[in-house]
Amino acid sequence: MAETKPSLSRDERLAARLRENLKRRKAQARALDKIGRGPDPGEAESSAESAGSLESGLSKSAG
Repeated sequence: MAETKPSLSRDERLAARLRENLKRRKAQARALDKIGRGPDPGEAESSAESAGSLESGLSKSAG
């Protein structure tokens, strides 16, 4: 048999949904922080190397 819930106003239902959504998003953010969301160390090195090669190429052609 279906459970009867007390009649909630529209605002109360929306507030409850927002709280549930906030809890879900916080849990998701904690999980992402736990595994690390930063850029891969390999990506940072490769971008620095490519920037360095561009600078060295510019200085050679300018001279």
